[in-house]
Amino acid sequence: MFAYSQPCDMRKSFNTLSGLVSEMGHDVASGDVFAFVSRNRKRAKVLWYDGTGLCLLAKRLDEGRFAALWGRESSGVELSMSELSLLIEGCTVVGRVPLSPARVDVERASRVSPSDFR
Repeated sequence: MFAYSQPCDMRKSFNTLSGLVSEMGHDVASGDVFAFVSRNRKRAKVLWYDGTGLCLLAKRLDEGRFAALWGRESSGVELSMSELSLLIEGCTVVGRVPLSPARVDVERASRVSPSDFR
């Protein structure tokens, strides 16, 4: 899931948002989800390809503002689906907490013998 790292004109639709995805160096048909937020942060759009065509979700907040995603790397901001959900609900993600344990080095783990635990 990626968020465009600059304010986005909310008049943009399927084709122009797909162009922004390409600008970020991604393929819109990859199955990834792409989020865009307006300059005043009252509106957001989410674009994704479901295998048969492009889907576009739009949301306008009645109160509050979406988190500012710009001012970061130009390739877009990578978010988890949980962070996307929080963004669409109007929440701000302050910090990231690892949700999974650290990856196991399979090669190293295969060299461990029972005597290593004594």
